[in-house]
Amino acid sequence: MSKKPVLYYTPRSPPCRAVLLTAAALGVELELRAMNLKDGDHLTPEFLKLNPLHTIPVLDDDGVVITDSHVICSYLADKYAVDESMYPKDKLKRMEVDARLYFECGHLFPRVRIMVEPIIYFGHHDIEPEKVSYMQKAYDGLEKALANSKYLCGDNLTIADLCCISSVSTGMLFAPIEEDKFPKLKAWVERLSELPYYKKNNQEGAEILYTFVKAKMEENKKAKEESS
Repeated sequence: MSKKPVLYYTPRSPPCRAVLLTAAALGVELELRAMNLKDGDHLTPEFLKLNPLHTIPVLDDDGVVITDSHVICSYLADKYAVDESMYPKDKLKRMEVDARLYFECGHLFPRVRIMVEPIIYFGHHDIEPEKVSYMQKAYDGLEKALANSKYLCGDNLTIADLCCISSVSTGMLFAPIEEDKFPKLKAWVERLSELPYYKKNNQEGAEILYTFVKAKMEENKKAKEESS
């Protein structure tokens, strides 16, 4: 019997949730190994052998180790998909999916990070309005990408949708999507939220992150007030 691919992850991480969504969409059962970054699980010698960059997610598929969420998703689709719809083999169609993946890693996820990381790691107790606005500006690109189709790359769900929704569903908790400005994006979010594997593999993790960040905001605010 072949081994299950092993995923090193944390559920509150959008990139990790993108992999969980992709695996679920493909029907791939993973062996999940939760990482506690606060305790330094990502800095142990054993983990650094897998990924010297000490980031998660990391996939170990029977000795094949992949260390970026987008590459993991494309690997899973290439290896396990029953057809090409999730990650087309046609070069032009695949380039379109890749472009959306790059938009996610270059624009969406970084804007989520600049909202929440100062609170998690650097003692901030609020999210500045300009960071909220910056997140919302990224929604415009997705709105335009959805102008003539149900999904980001046409009428079929692809790994681009699953990667982007992991960040959008997180960002919108702090920077809401205004339906009058972004009706197609709002409908896309609702469409993906109806996927049978969505709640378990994305929504629950996003809610964990939101609750954690809100608690840290209160904690940091109280600490500042006590020190002043």
